[in-house]
Amino acid sequence: WAARFGPPPRLRSEELLRLMLAWRLQAEALGGLPPGTRRLLARRGAIAPEGRALGDGAILRRDWQGRQIEVVGEADGFRWEDRTYPSLSAIARAATGTRWNGPRFFGLREEGP
Repeated sequence: WAARFGPPPRLRSEELLRLMLAWRLQAEALGGLPPGTRRLLARRGAIAPEGRALGDGAILRRDWQGRQIEVVGEADGFRWEDRTYPSLSAIARAATGTRWNGPRFFGLREEGP
């Protein structure tokens, strides 16, 4: 990655980095996404973080090591302990001290295979 594109993105998964590298090399060789696809993606706008579709006021709870973590969905993010976070993952990280997929931590996703 570094030889072709500079510093690699910060990812925890080597497999994901390999897939991204393969896509970038393929895009260089074949031209990437067609213009029509790029326009369709641009029209969709930014992707909202998972969990935002629950709506304002939605409450998520998770028991973690004897402590209940309660999160409230708001228009500009998620509120936990009188602070607004941009994502559920940020709250899960703050609450546990380790990196988590926030939607999975709060039970919004099934466990993977």
